Amino acid sequence: MTLIERAYTVAVDDAARQVVTAAATEAGRHADEIIGTGPLPGTDEWEAEQGTAVPRQRVLAWHLVSLRIQLGAGLDGLETVLVLRTQGATWATIGRAAGMTRQAAHERWGTRIRAVLDPAGDGLPDIVPDDDPR
Repeated sequence: MTLIERAYTVAVDDAARQVVTAAATEAGRHADEIIGTGPLPGTDEWEAEQGTAVPRQRVLAWHLVSLRIQLGAGLDGLETVLVLRTQGATWATIGRAAGMTRQAAHERWGTRIRAVLDPAGDGLPDIVPDDDPR
């Protein structure tokens, strides 16, 4: 087998998954730099945030900027959209981060998200907003 023939026929699925994982990890690193990770548990700063909306907002913002980075790098962002939905993010919020309408975001990811979150067709978990465009 020639090198060219090998280039055409070698299995690349595992390598492709590793590249996507590395890119998503790098997007997370950049999200840490942009949004921050928040104060360390047990510190005065951490205690001051407890009972406020700040920790939840930070997590939501972190995932939104991570999604934007992933999309900018040509990744699909499905896993991040899944996390955002389970954090209560609406399609409008996800769409805005992705630079599209809520309907377009739902069309892009909705079916795949529903397949993961509601595999039996019994309904989405309560935390997921009931905002699918009809």
